[in-house]
Amino acid sequence: MNEFELIEKLTRTLPTNKSVVTGSGDDCAVLDLGIPDKLLLFKTDAVVEGIHFKADAAPEKIGHKALARCLSDIAAMAGTPTTALVTLALPKIFEGAFIEAIYSGMGALARKHDVAIAGGETTTNPERILISIALLGTVPRGKAVLRSGAEAGDAIFVTGELGGSLAARHLEFDPRLAEAQWLAEHFPIHAMIDLSDGLAGDLRHILKASRVGAELLTSSVPISRAAKLASKAESSAKPPLLAALTDGEDFELLFTVASKHAVPLLDAWRLRFPKLPVTCIGKITAGEGITLRDKTGVRRLSAHGYEHFA
Repeated sequence: MNEFELIEKLTRTLPTNKSVVTGSGDDCAVLDLGIPDKLLLFKTDAVVEGIHFKADAAPEKIGHKALARCLSDIAAMAGTPTTALVTLALPKIFEGAFIEAIYSGMGALARKHDVAIAGGETTTNPERILISIALLGTVPRGKAVLRSGAEAGDAIFVTGELGGSLAARHLEFDPRLAEAQWLAEHFPIHAMIDLSDGLAGDLRHILKASRVGAELLTSSVPISRAAKLASKAESSAKPPLLAALTDGEDFELLFTVASKHAVPLLDAWRLRFPKLPVTCIGKITAGEGITLRDKTGVRRLSAHGYEHFA
C-alpha cells in the first residue's frame, strides 16, 4: 500500500461538520467559521530527520524548510498565512543550541511573512528529530484556488525551474505566496498545487480531482541547472527531463488557466516578477493520465513523483 492508497482508505469515513468547505484531497482544508469576507485555511505538515533533511544539515535551514512547506501549501490555495503551532519531537539526548538554531531559522521566515508562532508541543522521539507544524491562513471568499477546477483546453503553467532540488534548494526555497496571491487577483486561475512530490505526481492530483488528462511538451519543461549538472557528473543520475518530472521538493506553483488568458498572463507576469520565470508546459485534455509530446510523437508518461511507502 503506497502513501496515496493509505490516505484514501483513512479518509473515506472521516467525520465532518458544517464548517468544512473542502476537506482531505487538497493542499489545505478550507473552513467556514462565519467570518463575513474570509474563509480559513488549515494545514499540517511534518519534516523528519533522514527523510526531509540530513542530520548534518544547517539547523537554521531545517527550521526554514519545516515552516516553508506549510507556507507553500497556503500559497497553492492563493491564501495568506497567519498563525502556526509547532510540535517538536526530539531524541532524549540532543544539543540545545542546535534546536535553538532550528527555531531561529523558522522564526526568520515567519517574520518575513508576518506569521505568528503561537506555541506548540514538545515530546520525545527515539533516534531522530521530527518537526510538525499546524498552520492557519485566510483567503477571501470565492478566491480559494482548488485542485478540482482544471478544464479541457486549459494551458498548464509552472513557475521557476524543476529538478535537482536535493543539491541544496529543498532547504532554502521561497514559498510562492506573493506570486499565487497575484495570480488569483488578476486572472481566473482554474486549478493550482505546489510541487512537493514532483511534476509527474502532483499534476496527477489535479487531473484526478478535475477528472481530466494532460499533455506536456517536453521541450517546454523548465529543467534546473542542478538537474543538468547532476546528469553530466554522475552516471547513475536521472536524465534531466526525468529529474524535472519526478525529483520533487521543488515547491514551485503548478496551475491551469483558460488558453485565452495564457499570453496576457505571460506578459503581465514578466512585468511583475521579472526574476522568476513562468512557463507554459502543456495543456489539459479531455482524456486520462499524462502524455508527453516531443519531435518524435506522443507517448504515455508512466513515471510518478515521490511516494512515501512505495
